[in-house]
Parts: sequence; structure tokens; C-alpha cells
Amino acid sequence: MRRDVFQAISDPTRRAIITLIALQAMTPNALAEHFHTSRQAVSKHIKILSECELIKQEQVGREIYYKLEVEKMKAIDQWLEQFRKIWETKFSQLDEILLTIKNKQP
Repeated sequence: MRRDVFQAISDPTRRAIITLIALQAMTPNALAEHFHTSRQAVSKHIKILSECELIKQEQVGREIYYKLEVEKMKAIDQWLEQFRKIWETKFSQLDEILLTIKNKQP
């Protein structure tokens, strides 16, 4: 099953996993220690993130480490950029209105 990256980041646990491995590569057991859930549940989240290519695994000796796939995160950021520009424009307009109202008060 091919998953969408936005489906992957819609879950708060998966976003937390992304945040953790953005700082450093981690093993599944190390990731599971950060959550009040089973190791199997964390593994399911890791599987979804891997299928969406947001994280990738790397074998180091006998351990598997997961690390962030930065290029895929950049694609999400580029998609969000269009909305960021709209929000910034709206906030600037609101700032101007509030300043105008403040200047009109006695």
C-alpha cells in the first residue's frame, strides 16, 4: 500500500518520532522508550513513516537505526510555503488594521 506523507504526519505519535530522529538516529527500542505504548505500536508507526520515505533505516552492526529523510521533509515544507505566504500577508494586514485603530483612539 502506498501511503501519502500527509497521512503519515497527521498522527501525533509519528510527528513525535520524526522530532526525535531529527535530532539523532535512533533504534526502534530507543524510540519506544519515549512513548507510553507497546514496542509493536511504535514499530507500526515506523513502518508507515518508512513507507512514506520520511525516515530510512541504516544497519550498524546488529542494530537498525532510523534517521530522518531530510529531502522528503523539504518537499513538505515547500508545499506548506504557499500557505505560509498567505498567512504572513493576512497577519501583516491585521497588524496594519490594529495599528490604524490604535492611532485613531484618543
